Amino acid sequence: METIDILSIITIAFLGSFGHCVGMCGGIVIAYSSTKVEQGWSRAKQSTSHLLYSFGRITTYMILGLVFGAIGGVATFSNTANGILWIVAGTAMILTGLSLLGKIKFLTIIEHSISSSKIYQTNFKSLLKSQTLLSFFLLGMLNGLLPCGFVYFFAITAASTGDALSGALVMLIFGLSTIPALFSLGFFVGLFNQGNFRHIMIKLAAISVLIYGGYTVYNGYTYIENQNKTLLECHT
Repeated sequence: METIDILSIITIAFLGSFGHCVGMCGGIVIAYSSTKVEQGWSRAKQSTSHLLYSFGRITTYMILGLVFGAIGGVATFSNTANGILWIVAGTAMILTGLSLLGKIKFLTIIEHSISSSKIYQTNFKSLLKSQTLLSFFLLGMLNGLLPCGFVYFFAITAASTGDALSGALVMLIFGLSTIPALFSLGFFVGLFNQGNFRHIMIKLAAISVLIYGGYTVYNGYTYIENQNKTLLECHT
């Protein structure tokens, strides 16, 4: 992966986590913080529990990255297909950015939650009652499966790498970049409830997504053009 791609992923994930992710997953973080975390726990134990929850999410994200990266590798059976995949990924990123700006309902349409299913509710309630450190990790893994536009966005990015390990790396970077927002949510709830703060972070994330989406589409188009030129030169 190129440095510019890694920096883009970190920027988008970090900014987006303070806006979209806090809005989507903030309720779950607050719920387990108030239910599972005892007030008498030391700061170290509280911090460990929050980190384990985040590491659980990241584990699920990396598994998804492996799967989507492998699928992308199968899809890129030709150079043209590789370029097309980049264009599709970039287009999805642009739609995500426009959705974050409120211009379209792209994220609303794809974020159909499975949290109402009996299997999810049963496991969620069981893990919520447990206060073992392992339960925080498992709860994070479970919630990593929740439909989320941002997860889909980075899953598409993982697929565009065309490689399972690179796809897992994309999701690892994404997950790590969301830790600061969700980790600190339990300690600074008031800050994230301020509408102006979240609004600004969402706007910044949306702009970053649009720029990166446009860059990805351009790369895909350029890749196809270069391949076509190479083929023409070979035939002449």
